Amino acid sequence: MALVSLNDVALAYDEPLFTAVQLQIEPGERLCLLGRNGAGKSSLFRIITGELKPDNGTLHWQPQTRVALLTQEVPGDLSGTIRDVVAAAVPEHKTGPPIVDIVLSKMQLPPDADFGTLSVGMKRRALLARALATEPDLLLLDEPTNHLDIAAIVWLEEFLLKRRGALLFITHDRALTRRLATRILEIDRGRLFNWSCDYPTYLQRREAQLEAEQAKQGTFDHRLREEEAWLRQGVKARRTRNEGRVRALLRMREERRHVREGLGGVRLKIQQGDKSSKRVIDVQDLSFGFDDTPIVDGFTTEILRGDKICLLGPNGAGKTTFLRLLLGELEPQSGRIKHGLRLQVAYFDQMRAQLDEEKTVFDSVANGSDRVDVDGKTKHVFAYLQDFLFTKQQAMNKVAVLSGGERNRLLLAKLFATPANVLALDEPTNDLDAETLDVLEAMLVTFSGTVLVVSHDRTFLDNVATGTIAFDGSGKMKEYIGGYSDWLRQQPAASSSSPKQSANTQLSASSSPRARVRPRKLSYKEGRELDELPDRIDHLETEVQTLQDALALPETYTNGTDVAAAQKQLSASEEELTAAMTRWEELEQVRSA
Repeated sequence: MALVSLNDVALAYDEPLFTAVQLQIEPGERLCLLGRNGAGKSSLFRIITGELKPDNGTLHWQPQTRVALLTQEVPGDLSGTIRDVVAAAVPEHKTGPPIVDIVLSKMQLPPDADFGTLSVGMKRRALLARALATEPDLLLLDEPTNHLDIAAIVWLEEFLLKRRGALLFITHDRALTRRLATRILEIDRGRLFNWSCDYPTYLQRREAQLEAEQAKQGTFDHRLREEEAWLRQGVKARRTRNEGRVRALLRMREERRHVREGLGGVRLKIQQGDKSSKRVIDVQDLSFGFDDTPIVDGFTTEILRGDKICLLGPNGAGKTTFLRLLLGELEPQSGRIKHGLRLQVAYFDQMRAQLDEEKTVFDSVANGSDRVDVDGKTKHVFAYLQDFLFTKQQAMNKVAVLSGGERNRLLLAKLFATPANVLALDEPTNDLDAETLDVLEAMLVTFSGTVLVVSHDRTFLDNVATGTIAFDGSGKMKEYIGGYSDWLRQQPAASSSSPKQSANTQLSASSSPRARVRPRKLSYKEGRELDELPDRIDHLETEVQTLQDALALPETYTNGTDVAAAQKQLSASEEELTAAMTRWEELEQVRSA
């Protein structure tokens, strides 16, 4: 029996968020709720918990169902120690102290710390521990990985995988979704879509469905244009033989009027600055710390034009401090940092301090004008903001009323309004929806300048980073080629430990070597392999494109084609292509070093 059932649930503010929502959550399910920023995901959570009443529809709960919710906002009425706050939520009949102690230990939270004095990030970690410790039948998590480092995220994954209760979560963390979700829910254009599959399968099916919808809508719009043209030719609608055609046209108009268009994709574009010198930042024997806490201890590195460097480490290790050192905002205590020529830096601050909450969205970008220069062309600020999914009405709102995802998009809009050849991005992925993340990743990959990024989004790091500087929290740092998965594979314990153990131990272990990992020479066999890989990649790309084209055709789903088999073959070919591309990049790096 379902824990909770939603029947024909609808909610609207200035315009409808969603209508006719049908949803059943069964015991033990792990559901991920996806959708654009502002689509109504958090509102649906509040309806499920009873905090918000829907405009229409009903909810039915199985008796004595326990529910816990982690929201994005921190309540202002909690006080006492962290242990007090967490233990207060545990039912009396549960074994309170043991589960509280376990969760606090795993979340690396000091039990006796005063909750009121914590940072927002630490408060959210404590509230996550509070939700987990209640051991609910249904756990609702709204962006649970925000402000968690990778070790805590991996632990959270393992914890949630072992839970027996049901889980409904909202997240921008695609690695978390891929590992946890057994079913995908998506709010799109006011409807809730149910995808009874895992995340990778959802991505394939959704792409095929969207292409089929576009083809169907294109055919409808073409027919509507033809009928409108027929009516404008002066045919007299009073004549009996034409009345039915006119009525049909009126019905088509009404049907088209009720079609909700998609928001369209965010159009991020970096204005390429002047070409910097090849050597962007040269670091020699750098040391820095606060009081008795070392942040950097005798670190040497060289960052070149085109490098995309990830700063990886636990919370509090000093990643943001090191980033500010690299940018020249802080002075080294010993050693030196030398900048190259013609650097134009755009800095994305995770605290969004560059945004004035009293300014409007428009003024945050306009800088006293109503136009911005983009790639040598003048563009009105309203048009520029529309590229970042801000309507004219939203552009006149104050920054203070924006959601986290909207603030991130605004900060990106502000940064990209000026030319840059070095991007310093501190937690840029927080609260961004999947579509915006995809566009941001693609833009950074093709950016010819240098990128320095602090992030705990493993998928983002794998897709963007060409190199990683890993922190251990004691001032020791080490460099690796590649992103998160590459770093994980290069750990001594990676072959004998689970990803959870590696992430938890290696980021806190002391690493003695400080020099950049030197690539070796290609063997004869590897040279032959590298020469053959381009043809193999071309063949796989053609195969993948052919399968994608076939699955995008509407008739594929109606002519008896074994769609499941085709999708399985496409998935296998895509995995093989990814592996071939990764191998080619590895070998090419060795040869070009």
